[in-house]
Amino acid sequence: MENKTYRYGMFLILFLLTAVLVAVSLYVGSVRVPLEEIVSLLLKDGGDGVYKDIVMESRFPRALAAAMLGGSLALYGYLLKAFFHNPIAGPFILGISSGAKLAVALVLVLSLKKALQPGFAGMIGAAFLGAMLSMGFVILMSKVVDKMSMLIVSGIMIGYICSAVTDFLVTFAEDEQIVNLHNWSMGSFSGLGWEHVAVIFLVVFPAFLGVFLMSKPISAYELGELYAQNLGLNIRKFRFWLVVLSSLLSACVTAFAGPVSFVGIAAPHLVRRLLGTARPILMIPACFLGGAVFCLLCDLLARTLLAPAALTISTVTARFGAPAVIYILVQRKGKF
Repeated sequence: MENKTYRYGMFLILFLLTAVLVAVSLYVGSVRVPLEEIVSLLLKDGGDGVYKDIVMESRFPRALAAAMLGGSLALYGYLLKAFFHNPIAGPFILGISSGAKLAVALVLVLSLKKALQPGFAGMIGAAFLGAMLSMGFVILMSKVVDKMSMLIVSGIMIGYICSAVTDFLVTFAEDEQIVNLHNWSMGSFSGLGWEHVAVIFLVVFPAFLGVFLMSKPISAYELGELYAQNLGLNIRKFRFWLVVLSSLLSACVTAFAGPVSFVGIAAPHLVRRLLGTARPILMIPACFLGGAVFCLLCDLLARTLLAPAALTISTVTARFGAPAVIYILVQRKGKF
């Protein structure tokens, strides 16, 4: 009973932290917006026109997008951990985010050179294809190599190759619009508006529901394939949907924010420590909330530390996420 009360309390804290960080994101920035103006704008009770543009057209959609994309990253990382049975198997470490980034960059470069707009569907579709191809390669390598450490090294090499090709495309581009891909390729939540928030919600919410409905199969799979098969789980079908849903989450993040590092590793680990349980039915929603808190905090720091200049989101997430990876390695004494 005490454990249940404690976990409900942790869920409430994570939810409140998400709400508080969204509210702080509306207030803090290169321009400080008075609290009364924010309340007035949220209640649709008038408000200054300049403040309205800053809060309602820039900061508010950016904060909501950061929360949903951060939750997607953490959930995606959790799925990869379950799939590969490894605590540091994340989209950034395995090179899956880099594969999605390369696919989006190729689509953008080809589209802009032909004066075309790929649209949201084209961006997400390209990222999904890139993530699926990268995920397929990693799964293939997992069948070849004996040690998980070699799989991690293979994923890192794939990430470097994809990142190098993407940087080549961005560096030698002549079109001014293509050159602006540099900020996106480094990871950023800037420039996201309400139309982006709507599309992100339409992709992330069904994917989250799909993952949540798979909580029992994930629980059985984590205990071993043989155990899961004895319970009647179709392993091939389960893996297929796990790959599809995780790639969809990765595609959505990469299409709108670029590659964001270490959230998929750090957030699930911290959430598991916080809850004191590994049960998927609790970890799935908690990971989403934990990822939202993590990315909202990092985005807030990225916007304010060197204001009016802004850091890329990956610069800040790596600062907090990389130590978490080192801690996991030390804790397990390098046994992978």
